Amino acid sequence: MTRREALPRYELRTPLRLNARAWGVGLGLVCGLGLLIATNILVLKGGPVVGPHLSLLGAYLPGYRVTFAGSLLGFGYGMLIGYCAGRLIGTVYNMLVRHDLGAAEEDPALAPGRRTRE
Repeated sequence: MTRREALPRYELRTPLRLNARAWGVGLGLVCGLGLLIATNILVLKGGPVVGPHLSLLGAYLPGYRVTFAGSLLGFGYGMLIGYCAGRLIGTVYNMLVRHDLGAAEEDPALAPGRRTRE
């Protein structure tokens, strides 16, 4: 028997919690930069009609236009919407994990850090 086989194996049965703020900032940056880059690409591309589909966002995002200034405003809107979505994802996930931990307290077999041997 090798030393590796003789050591007890620990199983992590507790799901890790997410940092909801980090998810919010991360998703906010992705959404904000995505809208900023998409708008600026269309502005630089130019043409008689610039971004008819992207300009429809103006119905949901007041003040947003397919212009350079609109791309900066779109970055702010994308950051806000992405932050809220990421924060919501992290919070809901953590609530589900917390609920799962409650089940582990009721059943000792589900307790985190339980030692097992193979």
